[in-house]
Amino acid sequence: MLTAPTGSRHTTRPAAQQPSWIDPVTLHRVIDDLEKQPPLVEPREVDRLHEMLGRAATGRALLLQGGHCAETFGEQALDEVENNVRTLGRMGRAFSHETGLPVVPVGRMAGQYAKPRSRPTETRGEVELPSYRGDAVNGAEFNERDRTPDPWRMRTVYDQSAAALERIPDGMCHVSHEALLLDYENALVRIDPETGRRYSGSGHMLWIGERTRQLDGAHVEFAAGVDNPIGVKVGPSATAEQLLGLIELLDPERRPGRLTFIIRMGAERITDTFPELVERVASSGSPALWVCDPMHGNTRTAANGLKTRWISEIAAEIHTFVRIHRALGTHPGGLHLELTGSRVTECVGGFEPITSEALGNHYTSACDPRLNRDQSLELARLSADMWSRN
Repeated sequence: MLTAPTGSRHTTRPAAQQPSWIDPVTLHRVIDDLEKQPPLVEPREVDRLHEMLGRAATGRALLLQGGHCAETFGEQALDEVENNVRTLGRMGRAFSHETGLPVVPVGRMAGQYAKPRSRPTETRGEVELPSYRGDAVNGAEFNERDRTPDPWRMRTVYDQSAAALERIPDGMCHVSHEALLLDYENALVRIDPETGRRYSGSGHMLWIGERTRQLDGAHVEFAAGVDNPIGVKVGPSATAEQLLGLIELLDPERRPGRLTFIIRMGAERITDTFPELVERVASSGSPALWVCDPMHGNTRTAANGLKTRWISEIAAEIHTFVRIHRALGTHPGGLHLELTGSRVTECVGGFEPITSEALGNHYTSACDPRLNRDQSLELARLSADMWSRN
């Protein structure tokens, strides 16, 4: 039986993007309860994904990671899980058919309930309230009750994640999320008594965000202490020295499949620093897997005030990502996309194009815009052609 670690759960390192919990007694009660729960995922499943990602890191497979920007609580969100998984599966089959490589599907699901924000508060008129940080922290409605961070929501995250995992058809995909809320993540670390290895029980694969990847930060410290595959989001401000530092902290043994760099540069900026990053990491001997996130660097605001992304810019960043890898003789390892199997109208473009004026017709994302089912499948086919031709 897996056991929870004993001893202090605190860290002296700075922890960015954490909520300002106002009730420490309730917070500790929730953490104590989570520590008593069984893990959401098992070590053998985590090890299996590590092995599969190792093949992708050595050029023998591709990672296809996708799902909601931010999951929400409730039965309606759970009803979408199977449809999202099937969309991811169809995308993977299109990729595999065109490239001749097996595809490893990993969902952004069963744990993606917390979001980092650029500002801690939001102001509307004369009212200032805490920013919405995902259903794991507070509610999206702009009122004091909803926006007050509530630790009990982390207990709901556990229950919702367990329910989401039950909706995933057997063997269709592993799950991943950003390891943002350290109170939640630390409470679900478990130790295998047979091997002594530490695993995160919250998901098969975890990633550290662009805003929390500080070398001396608590998020990197947490990730270094678990044996799950770890991703790190890398934006245009990243330096080669920072990535080499992350390699030493997160993958000192240079194990294929352990570390994935998820690139989120933007179509206009990816050529500025990305080639140097790839060259320096490759020269270090690191087997890190490179994956393209063409969503986050290409977000813009439409005339109606809604955030959106243009399919043409998403495709342009993917094309440049693949082209740079081919020129350097390295492996473009896959894609990381925000998507849904539903017929939303959140991204502009596609074979049956959604216009900027139509964005409000069915815009349901809790945070950032997602590709809908048809756009996801179209982009998968287009990307597969890029991998094959370049």
